[in-house]
Amino acid sequence: MRRPAWRLVLLCLVCGFCSLLYALTQRGGGSTEAQQPGAAAAVWRGALDGWQRCKNCSVSFWNPYWMLPTGVCGKDCFWEAAFRYHRPEQHELDPDPMHLAVVACGERLEETITMLKSALLFSIKPLKFHIFAEDQLHIDFSTILNSWGYSEKFKYTIYPISFPSENAADWRKLFKPCASQRLFLPLILKDVDSLLYVDTDILFLRPVDDIWSFLKEFNSTQIAAMAPEHEETRIGWYNRFARHPYYGKTGVNSGVMLMNMTRIRRKHFKNDMTTVRLHWGEMLMPLLKKYKLNITWGDQDLLNIVFSHNPESLYVFPCQWNYRPDHCIYGSNCKGADDGIFILHGNRGVYHDNKQPAFRAVYEALHNFSFGDDIIHSLLHPLELELQKTEHTYCGRIHKLFTKQLTKSIDDFSKRQSNQYCLLVKTKEILGIQGCAA
Repeated sequence: MRRPAWRLVLLCLVCGFCSLLYALTQRGGGSTEAQQPGAAAAVWRGALDGWQRCKNCSVSFWNPYWMLPTGVCGKDCFWEAAFRYHRPEQHELDPDPMHLAVVACGERLEETITMLKSALLFSIKPLKFHIFAEDQLHIDFSTILNSWGYSEKFKYTIYPISFPSENAADWRKLFKPCASQRLFLPLILKDVDSLLYVDTDILFLRPVDDIWSFLKEFNSTQIAAMAPEHEETRIGWYNRFARHPYYGKTGVNSGVMLMNMTRIRRKHFKNDMTTVRLHWGEMLMPLLKKYKLNITWGDQDLLNIVFSHNPESLYVFPCQWNYRPDHCIYGSNCKGADDGIFILHGNRGVYHDNKQPAFRAVYEALHNFSFGDDIIHSLLHPLELELQKTEHTYCGRIHKLFTKQLTKSIDDFSKRQSNQYCLLVKTKEILGIQGCAA
């Protein structure tokens, strides 16, 4: 071949290579990002996004490198979106799950499982469960959680109950067995940045994602979030009976506690034991020694003392995020719950006795529900019928608040399921497999 011909071939190869590099850079991530797990899924998400964006568009032009801007449609737009690398939104790229912790001792296995089921049922982002339990419960937890499947939606780790060795007995018997374990979570889960701690008697009636989003609302000084213990001072416990400092007018309830644990570990806390500010781990034992004879509700009282001296560090969310029998036992006194109850807290054992049948009805409905059942006919409708039988109680008279948010969560869940099905159908159509009508 003559020299000019070789030059022409070489020029073509260089131009082709440069074009390929340009196309790859415009597709949003280069070889490193494309090789990451989930890149293929991102392509198919891009396909669905493209189909939704372009299904009704009238603008059309050809772009061989799949570099169309977000608001512009190209020729054969769905295919184009499918085979370009579409950079997902930030929440899709976020590899970190929502971290949920619970402490289970004694006869709390079934109650904890029901709580975890409610968390998993409606949540959108993946969950990581941190389960602190007595040794005899570990196998049962593993057996039940493994039977659920849904490996793409949640992971879990089971930990033994552990306290500082020199004072383990004092911590273990404080209030209820193992309850004070929550105080040590920032010191045990050192690699976890943020965490939602809940008691075993919590039921989620809307996605965990929604309370998790409060983390973004923290200002620069806030490290944790809880709900008030009471809204009405006339029936408040702390303002009438407490023999120790407490947060605000009525104290806070620690049954639902959202924590930025990185900030907790870094903070130096003001206290009434010394003029020197102390780290979290340095403060706990001196605090217990000082107030041991004055606290009634154990670790919750200690948290109230801490935040009474550091009020700028607490974010307070409304009572519908921690709705307890106290909010309806003497008549409705949680104004935020007019939009529905978001998180139900069945403290004082009301899931297992007849004192508050409305609370028990919600618990039993979720306890009896199995993944794979029809959520409306197996969960919502039976619950509505049971709640109608509770109208002889104050809480039962407002039973519609117990299902208002649950109904919305079920509706949103059904829509997400439908969207996932549509994505599957569209994928089949791309591959030439006959799907159903749109």
